[in-house]
Amino acid sequence: MENIKDVVRGKYAEAALRVHTGGSSCCGAGAATECCDPITSNLYDRRQTDELPEAAVLASLGCGNPTALAQLHAGETVLDLGSGGGIDVLLSARRVGPTGKAYGVDMTDEMLALANQNKRQAGVENVEFLKGEIENIPLPDNSVDVIISNCVINLSADKDRVLREAFRVLKPGGRLAVSDVVTKGEIPADVRQSMLLWVGCLAGALEENDYKKKLGAAGFAHVEMEPTRIYRVADAREFLAGAGIDVDAIAPLVDGKFMSAFVRAVKPAAQSV
Repeated sequence: MENIKDVVRGKYAEAALRVHTGGSSCCGAGAATECCDPITSNLYDRRQTDELPEAAVLASLGCGNPTALAQLHAGETVLDLGSGGGIDVLLSARRVGPTGKAYGVDMTDEMLALANQNKRQAGVENVEFLKGEIENIPLPDNSVDVIISNCVINLSADKDRVLREAFRVLKPGGRLAVSDVVTKGEIPADVRQSMLLWVGCLAGALEENDYKKKLGAAGFAHVEMEPTRIYRVADAREFLAGAGIDVDAIAPLVDGKFMSAFVRAVKPAAQSV
C-alpha cells in the first residue's frame, strides 16, 4: 500500500514541479495532450478556466468535472479529496460563495504549495488546503455538506477506507459527488496491465458494480453512476502499438470497458445511534 502511495505522490509532485517551471502537468485539464488524451483533456468549459490562475488549470490531473455536475449551493461546505493544484476547490468556492467554505485535502507537499499559490492569485478567501491522506481525512465527523473528487479515489489502495472516511465527515443528508474511472465488466489482469502503460489514470479502477457495493457497505444510499466519457482503444492505438502491444488482439477485451463516470451517493439524514 505504501508503495502505491509513494508512486502516486511522486507522480503528482512531478506534475506540480513541471507547472512551477512553466510547463504543463501533461494531463492538464485544458490541454489536448497526446500522453493522456482523451482522459484528462478538455474537461472544463473555457468560462470556468478563464477565471482561474493558469497554473491551477495546467496542474489538473482529473478525469471529469465534478464541479459542473455536483449541485452546490450558497453557504455549503465542500471538501475535495485529492485536490492537487486546486482547480475544483477554487471553482467550488465561487459557487458556495463567501458564506460557504471549500476545503482541499492532498498528501503532496508540492501540490499543496501550488494550490496555495493559486488561491492567492485567484483572490479567493473561503478556501483552505489541508495536508492529509484521503484514507485519513483531517476533518471532524459530520462537518461537510458535499464531497467531490476528481479521478483520485481509484488511485487509493484502500478504497473501502476512503469511502468510510467520506461517510464519516459528511453531515447527515450530505452528498458524495465524485468523478472517477471505472470499468464495465471484468478485464483480464494482463490486458489491464497493458492499458496501464497508456496512462496511470486507469490504475486501480473498480468495476462499476463493485464500486456501488463498496459505497453501500460504507453506509451510502441513493447510489448512482453516470458515464461521462467512454475510452476506446483507437484513442491509444499509436501509443500501445509503439509499446509493442498487439492492439487488435486486446481491442475486443477492453474497447469501451474503461470509462469516466460521475458517482453520486447520499449519507442518510437519519442516522441510528
